[in-house]
Amino acid sequence: MSDAAQPTAAEVRAAAEAVKAALDRHLAAVERRTGDDDPAVYEAFNALATAAEAYDEALYDRYDEVTPFEIPGADDSLPPYAGPDEPHAVSVLIRRDYAVVEPQRLIAQARRVTDLEREEGPGTTHAALGVVFGEYEPDEIASRHKEFGLEEGDSTLWVEAAEELPEPGEWLHAPFDQADPERIVCRFDISTVFDDEVDEEELEEQVRRA
Repeated sequence: MSDAAQPTAAEVRAAAEAVKAALDRHLAAVERRTGDDDPAVYEAFNALATAAEAYDEALYDRYDEVTPFEIPGADDSLPPYAGPDEPHAVSVLIRRDYAVVEPQRLIAQARRVTDLEREEGPGTTHAALGVVFGEYEPDEIASRHKEFGLEEGDSTLWVEAAEELPEPGEWLHAPFDQADPERIVCRFDISTVFDDEVDEEELEEQVRRA
């Protein structure tokens, strides 16, 4: 940013005052909240996030300094939690993607299993996948994926709160269609795209400080 476009000291001070005011409004909204999904708290949270981001940018542009905190933005990957306060059951939804990079290694592993069971070993990738994923637990495959000729892709795990367990067989025809983002207690995502984002941020930081 050029010197002419930099915020003035007064503008940085005003941004800091806006953060203080947003903090007070957020605390007041929390103290008056009517439930876990109170829209007033959600709005105050977003206002605080916006004010903090504006102050952080102004502080850096003017003084080449950053704040020691980070408030998640309103465009988070999940909406505000709207599930039960005291869930009596949870559903754990897991997706893991793999690329079959060494089909012969996968087939060899599957044949070892079938040889132990004295059955004719699989000769295709399709058959080998059925044997391997039928024999080994998903977590074991995740920890040993290279042994099976697999390469990890993206993965995600969602923990969804529920009032009670569904009836047996209720969702087996479409196990992931009923997931409700507003009932997700937490989620954990793994992707190489996050590594790329970190690299880009580090590069941008180096450019800005150069």
